[in-house]
Amino acid sequence: MTTENKDIMIRLESHHIWIETIGEQGEQLGIDEIDLRNVELSHYPLGQAYITACNFDGMNLNRKDFSLSLLSSSTFISTSLEGADFCKSNVSYADFTNAKVKGARFADCECIETVFVKADLSDANLVAGLFDETDFRNAILFNADVRLATFEGALLKGAILTGVRELKEAFIKSINIGSPEQPNILVGEEAKKWLNDNILSYE
Repeated sequence: MTTENKDIMIRLESHHIWIETIGEQGEQLGIDEIDLRNVELSHYPLGQAYITACNFDGMNLNRKDFSLSLLSSSTFISTSLEGADFCKSNVSYADFTNAKVKGARFADCECIETVFVKADLSDANLVAGLFDETDFRNAILFNADVRLATFEGALLKGAILTGVRELKEAFIKSINIGSPEQPNILVGEEAKKWLNDNILSYE
């Protein structure tokens, strides 16, 4: 084990104690630009932490608790995150390309320019999330719950939207059915109609 990995393990344990004692002991985790791919994270909670620009690529983090954490600019490329909890976290500018995020909870989550290209978000809870210029191109959103979620400039080209739930309860400001380089922006009712048509077209 490298010295850096030993240091991370000590800090993870301290964060665990901090959570268990409601902040009376231990220390809240705060790390930046750390490669965590060779760190054993299975026994440690990652909620209520500051984990910015860190690398989780290709890891198995199914059902991991990331709730109430700042995870901006971190990468989860091809990471397995089925059933993971990102409730009330900030994953702005994070990259979930090809991630397995089936059944994950992004409720009340901030996702500004977050990348979900080719991610599997089947059955995901997106309730009250903020999806501002979020990239869902070629993502699977089968049966995802979007109640009270806000979409503004979200990229949706090639996304599978079959059975998306509670669309009527979502705030659809605008969507981009083109690309970042060649945008095709649909606003308001036009955006809602496109979404409705695509939800039904796969049935």
